[in-house]
Amino acid sequence: MRKEKHKILSIEQITKNRTEIKNRNDVYKQSVSFNEKLASRITIVVGSMYCAYVFSILAFVSLPDAVKGGTFMLISWIAQTFLQLVLLPIIMVGQKVESKRAELKANQDFEINKKHEAENEAILKHLENQNKDILDILKHLKKEK
Repeated sequence: MRKEKHKILSIEQITKNRTEIKNRNDVYKQSVSFNEKLASRITIVVGSMYCAYVFSILAFVSLPDAVKGGTFMLISWIAQTFLQLVLLPIIMVGQKVESKRAELKANQDFEINKKHEAENEAILKHLENQNKDILDILKHLKKEK
């Protein structure tokens, strides 16, 4: 088997072949449709603690009638009114908090990747300069022979 010599790419070739790093959060924000924006706005309103407070008041207004209706009505009130009206916005608030945390982490990862790319480029330039120096030394040594 014949060994192939590894081709050394220049920094220009490496840079030309590299894909541009983009922040995915910014790319996503640019591609959001009207319907997605509307759904997001509604989600923001419903997924707020203010909405949870309003829904709690509405739920507790109907609680006396549920208690008067007996056990079945009370269980029905808990399942249909309290869980759906009150806990839904609270769960949505929790998801929003987790989403923001994930977005911050993604932004931090993006910044770290940009720094690593700059470091890698500096290392590649240094290696390219070393390659040139080594080739110059080899040429000089061949001339001396």
